[in-house]
Amino acid sequence: MGEAGEAPAEREVVFAARDLVKIYVMGEVEIHALRGVDLDLHAGELVVMLGASGSGKSTLLNILGGLDSASGGHVRYGDRDLVQAGERALTAFRRHHVGFVFQFYNLISSLTTRENVAIVTEISRDPMTPDEALAVVGLDERMDHFPSQLSGGEQQRVAIARAIAKRPDVLLCDEPTGALDSKTGIRVLEAIERINRETGTTTAVITHNEVIGEMADRVVRLRDGRVADVEHNRTRKRPDELHW
Repeated sequence: MGEAGEAPAEREVVFAARDLVKIYVMGEVEIHALRGVDLDLHAGELVVMLGASGSGKSTLLNILGGLDSASGGHVRYGDRDLVQAGERALTAFRRHHVGFVFQFYNLISSLTTRENVAIVTEISRDPMTPDEALAVVGLDERMDHFPSQLSGGEQQRVAIARAIAKRPDVLLCDEPTGALDSKTGIRVLEAIERINRETGTTTAVITHNEVIGEMADRVVRLRDGRVADVEHNRTRKRPDELHW
């Protein structure tokens, strides 16, 4: 298997990263976060990217999502080269094609659950309604609650609803269970898995938790800024079958 990894031939390549390099300059010190990454992500698949802190997984996700720029190499999203794109093009790419979920929920405390999701739907081209998005993540009865009235897991599910409300082609999740206990984290993973399964949204989850890899189509392991291994799961476990 090549470093880019392989998936069934019928699946379209959504992202194609080749020889991707990222160098941060801190004074006189250069930090090589990515050292020539090759990776494809395919339409409709769920990929889990595993690695320790400093392995480059968050940097890779941020470049794929247009939040950060590469120092070298190429990332193609369809026919777009994201490395060569200007800030205006990247803003449009993020707005119309990508949903982000982070470890911390970034909800606005003075807005209700419904209003937090509406922030995205009001600027999207073909969004779900906030009520529809919240129903997908199982929060039908919490739409008029404020973040302070929700548990951590419920707040994360609001963040997922906000990310999917614009019907993104790609859902990128950075340690979405990192601040949660295992029971609550599994509820969050169930929401992510349901979205991937029911809508066909290409989904990438980065985590340091090896167990979460069992729910993926493919597991990509990063080490020292490189893709160390790509593994296909013959069967995907359901989130409620995971234990950690």
